[in-house]
Amino acid sequence: MLRDRRGVTAIEFGLLALPFFSIIAAILQTSLVFLAGQVLESAVNDAGRAIRTGQVQTPGFDVDDFRADVCSRLYSLFPDCAGLFVAVNTVTNFQSATVTVPIDPDDCTGSCVWSEPESWDPGQGKSVILVKAYYRYPVVLQMGFLGMANLPDGTRLLGAATVFQNEPF
Repeated sequence: MLRDRRGVTAIEFGLLALPFFSIIAAILQTSLVFLAGQVLESAVNDAGRAIRTGQVQTPGFDVDDFRADVCSRLYSLFPDCAGLFVAVNTVTNFQSATVTVPIDPDDCTGSCVWSEPESWDPGQGKSVILVKAYYRYPVVLQMGFLGMANLPDGTRLLGAATVFQNEPF
């Protein structure tokens, strides 16, 4: 007895389409978050060079100007650069440079806010400087505990830090 099998392919595609496209979307979301993290790291290192060489130790240059310098290197991957947290501090030596996350995930109800103020102390020649930058990156695809969000407000906290000694200027 012959059977009609013309709709089998459409039915199989219908069953497999949702999991297939969900996996593709998850791969794209993961790739975008990792790319954004790497671009942030590179932007902080590149903008930190202006501190290291003494170009920003001028009157009137502040944390907002440094944030704008970092943002100019982010290639539009970050939707709102005003949300970028920046802290530039002088530390006594490399061993005392400790990086703390400026957000308390347990205190995030609704929207997460920075738990420490931004700072701007680019030091003088031969100072050891710690530069930190953090951003709450929006995660489009929410997949529960399998998703990329690590904050309760559905965003992913990306961070970059670098420690260096200023040149003798």
